[in-house]
Amino acid sequence: YIRIVDGKISKKDKVRFMSSKSNASFDALEIGHFLPKLTPCETLGTGEVGYFISNIKTLGDVRVGDTMTLAHAPASKMLPGYREPQHMVFADFYPTNPGDYEGMRDALEALALTDSSLTFDAVTSDALGFGYRCGFLGLLHMEIIEQRLEREFDMDMIQTAPSVTYQLLYHDGTIGWVHSPGALPPPDKFEELREPIARVSMLMPTEYIGPVMQISTDHRGIFIRQEHLSQSRVQLVYDIPLAEIMYDFYDKLKSATRGFGTLNYEVTGYKADKLVKLSIMVNGDDVDALSSIVHVSRADMRGRAVIKKLRKEIPRHLFEVRLQAAVGSKILARESIAALRKDVTAKCYGGDITRKRKLLEKQKAGKRRMRQVGSVDIPQKAFLAVLGGDEK
Repeated sequence: YIRIVDGKISKKDKVRFMSSKSNASFDALEIGHFLPKLTPCETLGTGEVGYFISNIKTLGDVRVGDTMTLAHAPASKMLPGYREPQHMVFADFYPTNPGDYEGMRDALEALALTDSSLTFDAVTSDALGFGYRCGFLGLLHMEIIEQRLEREFDMDMIQTAPSVTYQLLYHDGTIGWVHSPGALPPPDKFEELREPIARVSMLMPTEYIGPVMQISTDHRGIFIRQEHLSQSRVQLVYDIPLAEIMYDFYDKLKSATRGFGTLNYEVTGYKADKLVKLSIMVNGDDVDALSSIVHVSRADMRGRAVIKKLRKEIPRHLFEVRLQAAVGSKILARESIAALRKDVTAKCYGGDITRKRKLLEKQKAGKRRMRQVGSVDIPQKAFLAVLGGDEK
C-alpha cells in the first residue's frame, strides 16, 4: 500500500526503494485505488492512497515505511519518519530434524512478510548443524516469534541462548559490531568491548524495596533514582547491562515481590567493561553453540556451572571425555566423564601379575588411540540444560 506525497506514478514506471542496499529497480505492474475493492487505474497522483503490485522477489529490498521514488528521477532525500529497526537481541534457531531446514526458512519468510523487524541469516554449527541466526527488537519479540514458529508452523527446534549486540572499538578508532560470541576477535585486535546498557524501571510495593535493590546490584546494576508514587507503591530506576536482564532477572523480580513487581526497560547506549569470551570445550574442541560473552567476575561461576551440567547430561563413551571451560588460554574449570571399560582381566585366573598388567596397558593404549579419532555425541538435552540460564 502506498501514499503519494509528491509527484505521480503510472503503470509500467520503474521505481526503487531509497533504503534498499541492493539499489534495485522494479516495474509497476499494476497500480490502483481502494473503492473499497482493489480497482486498477493508470496513474496515482499527489495526495492519493492506493496499492502497488510489482515484481519484488526479495524481502530485504522493501521495508514498511520506506520511501519509494522513480528510478529515472529519484528524490534527493527520504521522507522523514522512517528508521531502520534496531535489533538488540539475537538467537539461533536449529531444527531438531535436519530435514526441516528448508521448512524453517519458509516459515521465517512467512513471518517476515508481516513483521519487517524480523531478520534472519543462515548459520552453521558443528554441534547443532544448519540453522538460522535471527535478530529481534527485544526479548518479548523473540518469545513471540518462537511461539509462532511452534504453534503456527509446527516447528520442533532448539534455540540457543539469546545474545545481545556488542560494540567494538578498534585501535584505529573505527567501530564494529559483534552479534555472537564466535564472531568476537582476539583481545589484541581491538581497544575495548562495549555492552548495551538498559534503563530499567521497576514498580513494586514499598515492602519489597530491599530485595529488589539486592537483585539489581547482583546483576551489576547502578542505582539512578527512587520515586514514591503513593504510600504503598514505589518506582526504582537502575542502569543494568542488557545481557544481565535476559535470563532470569524478571523471574527473580517476580519471586522477590511475590508477583506484584513489574518491569520496563529501554536501551540507552553502550558502555565499556571487563568482558571476556567464555569458551566451552569438549575433548579440546570449542563448542560454539555453548560459548558466551560474560563479565570477567562471572566467568568462573558460569564456566563451572556449564561444565557440571554437561557432565550430568553427556553419556559415557568408550573413551574418556574431557570437559573444559576457558577464557583465552586459561582453563577455569575441568570435568571428566570416565570411559566405559571392559574387564579384560576377567579371563585371567591367578598366575603371574605381568599378564594382567600387559592386558591393562594394551587396553589403555587402545583408549588413547580412540580418544584421538573418536567424536563425542552431545545430546540435545545437554544443550537445553545449559541454555536454561540457571547458574546455581
